[in-house]
Formats: sequence, C-alpha cells, structure tokens
Amino acid sequence: MATRISTYAEFWPWYLSEHAAPLTRRLHAVGTGLGLLLLLAALLIGPWWLILVALVAGYGFAWASHMVVERNRPASFRHPWWSLISDFRMAWCMVSGTLDEELRKAGVTPAR
Repeated sequence: MATRISTYAEFWPWYLSEHAAPLTRRLHAVGTGLGLLLLLAALLIGPWWLILVALVAGYGFAWASHMVVERNRPASFRHPWWSLISDFRMAWCMVSGTLDEELRKAGVTPAR
C-alpha cells in the first residue's frame, strides 16, 4: 500500500484490488460463512471455545488465500475494522450478484 488510505471510500477499491483472484474471493467467502456459522453455534449451543474456532476459520481461509493465491499482505494487518467490514461486504456482493460491478468500478477485472 504505497499511498496512505484515510477513508473507507478509498479503502474499498484498494481492498478489491488486493482480492483480484477469483479463488481468493471464494476462499474469503468460505471462511466468512464458516466463521459466522461457528459463531452462531457457539452463541446458541456452546461451547464457548467455538468462538475461537470461528475466528481461526474466518481469518485462516482469508490469510491463507493471501499467502498462497494473491501473494500479498492481508488488509486486516493494517486496517482490521475496515477489512472485517469489507469481508462481509464482498461476501454480500457475491451473494447478491453485484460483485462484478464493484470490481469494475474499482478497476479490477472480474475474471472467473
């Protein structure tokens, strides 16, 4: 990240550019979904340590995709809250069918 990002409006297009590979986006979605399911299970039926498993699942898939697929540094290292918000936003865009348009607006080729 050569330039300093000071607003979320600047962060979102950069975040998408750091997730250019379709496999990275898919792995993020798997981690986000699995993390949410585990968190929900922990809250509804326990045990409490499932919360830790949820965090490992959510971040594990994401960080592994950055190391292996994108070969870049996860955005959560510098902007943890914006990154978390963007993980959910990207997952929602994938589910709602609006991700290709968001990628185009960010200047990222929405390759499949």
